[in-house]
Amino acid sequence: MAVRIRLKRFGRRHRSFFRISAVDSRRPRDGRVLEELGWYDPQAKTPDRQVSLKRERIEYWLSVGAQPTDTVRDLLRRHGIAVKKK
Repeated sequence: MAVRIRLKRFGRRHRSFFRISAVDSRRPRDGRVLEELGWYDPQAKTPDRQVSLKRERIEYWLSVGAQPTDTVRDLLRRHGIAVKKK
């Protein structure tokens, strides 16, 4: 099973909000997740209210081979979590 760390969209029209999730790569974008790893609010006013990450769990999923999407990889890198690119 290939696991991806990707964004799951919530919110309303023109006011998106995302959860960062570990998901089987064959599942749809908003389908069932293996684990919720945090959230991302791109329209938040302050940077500390923009992202919340469960750092230990993200590092665990990366250590067992989960691959983040490009957007999630950029978010993780911005918050000091090293990601190897495959």
